[in-house]
Amino acid sequence: MDASTTFDTSDFRSILPRFTREALQANEAFVDLLGRVAARKKATPAQIALAWLLAQKPWIVPIPGTTKLKRLEENIGAADVELTPDDLREIDGAAAKLKVHGARYPDQLERMTGR
Repeated sequence: MDASTTFDTSDFRSILPRFTREALQANEAFVDLLGRVAARKKATPAQIALAWLLAQKPWIVPIPGTTKLKRLEENIGAADVELTPDDLREIDGAAAKLKVHGARYPDQLERMTGR
């Protein structure tokens, strides 16, 4: 995924502020970071992101969405990715220097969260 990625209108991401062309371009540093770690781990950036979430706390369970079997299998593979304490420090340290651009949800959906 990069700044040139587009989404069909039936794709939920097409309405999310974080997936506008501008936000994707601004957040590309996150994708690059995950890509570097993924290359070392022989994994995909998505698997690294999910493995990072799984490593945070035992009660944190990512719920990735997909409609494609290939992506489901990729997501399941994240459970086999072992991130070392050094990997986690690298990801956390680099991410702390980056600012996420674009809101997670449009305003009308954001108002429905946290209930």
